[in-house]
Amino acid sequence: MSNNWSLKELYSSFTSKEFLNDLDRMDKEIESLKLFSNELNNNNIRETLENIINKMEKIYLLISKTGSFASLTISADSKNGEGRKYLDVINAKNSLLAEPVTKIYKWIASIENINDIINSSKLLKEHEFIINEIIEKNKYMLSDKEESIIAKMKTTGSDAWSNYKDYLISTHKVDIEVDGKEESLPLTMVLNMAYSNDPKVRKKAYEAEIKSYGKIEEGVAAALNGIKGEVITTSELKGYKSPLHMTLEESRMDEDILNAMLTAIKESLPTFRKYLKRKAELLGYKNGLPFYELYAPVIEKEMKFSFEEGKAFVEKNFRSFSDNLADFAIKAFENNWIDVYPKEGKVGGAFCASIKDIKESRILLNYGDSFSDVVTMAHELGHGFHGECLNDETMLNSEYPMTLAETASNFCEIIIKKSAIKEASKEEAFAILEAEISDCNQVIVDIYSRYLFESEVFEKRKESSLSVEEINDAMIKAQKEAYGDGLDNNYLHKYMWTWKPHYYYASANFYNFPYAFGNLFAKGLYAEYLNRGDSFCKEYEELLAVTGKYKVSDVTKIMNIDVHDVNFWRNSLKLIEEDIERFIELSYEI
Repeated sequence: MSNNWSLKELYSSFTSKEFLNDLDRMDKEIESLKLFSNELNNNNIRETLENIINKMEKIYLLISKTGSFASLTISADSKNGEGRKYLDVINAKNSLLAEPVTKIYKWIASIENINDIINSSKLLKEHEFIINEIIEKNKYMLSDKEESIIAKMKTTGSDAWSNYKDYLISTHKVDIEVDGKEESLPLTMVLNMAYSNDPKVRKKAYEAEIKSYGKIEEGVAAALNGIKGEVITTSELKGYKSPLHMTLEESRMDEDILNAMLTAIKESLPTFRKYLKRKAELLGYKNGLPFYELYAPVIEKEMKFSFEEGKAFVEKNFRSFSDNLADFAIKAFENNWIDVYPKEGKVGGAFCASIKDIKESRILLNYGDSFSDVVTMAHELGHGFHGECLNDETMLNSEYPMTLAETASNFCEIIIKKSAIKEASKEEAFAILEAEISDCNQVIVDIYSRYLFESEVFEKRKESSLSVEEINDAMIKAQKEAYGDGLDNNYLHKYMWTWKPHYYYASANFYNFPYAFGNLFAKGLYAEYLNRGDSFCKEYEELLAVTGKYKVSDVTKIMNIDVHDVNFWRNSLKLIEEDIERFIELSYEI
């Protein structure tokens, strides 16, 4: 087993016959779809619709496979010139779909008696939700030519800006003193120092990180302005009320669901601030917690795990829930699906990419031997398991919205943390409980600050580009509103917008509240698991399998959960609030 992921299951290289043949096939399939879109007629609607489904399935599988190979290659090695070149090539080919797809969607939207036609075909019935969603989305589509122009411009617009930002961050070095010696370290290594047991190391890493952004802040700000400006323009052209409205439509949810969740979150903020102030006291601070201490251990008993120990821990505790989940984790470990450690040129953070064509996933970590790293590994394996549950679905029926994207990942986190607390000593349980609350603080409070920040950036970007100072001010303002007196306002993080990748997804804006949704929905599901026992596992896998072909509220109804009801969100947050009260209570006993 290797600590680097294997991509040979996709292609052996960018010069391989298989890769180049697939690029050639993609050209032919796109050209075929173009010709097909020009010959649409109403003579045999059912057969035409079936051809559309089959053709689009084939093309999207090809784009996914080739695009995954290119993007995964440069995620682990941002200096890989071939990877960057071919990602641009694939994005350019993908942009050619805009015009024929727009024609096809408009034709579908014009069909009369569509339900009768759908009911007459097994293939169409299987894709009923997608077809109806196309009809619904048609009102936000521009002309064929306009959609084509926008798609082509993205390759030199938001796609290029996003790639540029990734390059700046993945190659960014932080100058820092380590053991009396001046070093220049990759950003990911310095970010991992936030988990150090030594408070001097944590503060030094924070100060060096903040100082380092001066070298790249203008370039990253240009990328943010370019991407957000494009999003505002395209959302207005398409007739959306705002980028948020566009995101909600694409997320298959309505604003009432978002507002119900945000209402409950705002109500819970005072309890999170109690936790932050108590943690500050435990670490010797009087004016709230400095930002660089958010991940600081509060007890020396915090559990440490080498990667091998982390794998064993995850597999054992996954099995306590489900053999299927544990077997999936073993498959990922044994088949080199995971890129484990930080290294120069590797992007920061963690993610999972499910690759439909080969029915496998690839997981990127920046593992640092902390319990938090074990939780991150479980989180990403949860994403992979979600993909596994969708293996029997077509590509078109596997595209789930952002809000449901974090369901399985957060559920896996809960399994790991709950299981760990059962096994731990009182001191270790306190440390695990603190880690759980710290993570919830990130997913609820910090995510709320990111939502506020992105809202303000979009609002100001409508008038003009934002300077670095304006972006920093918006970040500080959002952090103050979310964290209140829980954090020391002299030590916030004005540059959090630089390396968080979600701000730079032109096709996935406001990729912040889905994390809160996923965390709280997963907590509601875990409560159901405790009530139902073993029968829950099968229903849970069935729920994950339909996330690509129902609206959010219909998916949650499978488990009798009404996400429009603010009380559902309050009850999920109550579980975190109880943990906070227990943490404060234990903090006086240990």
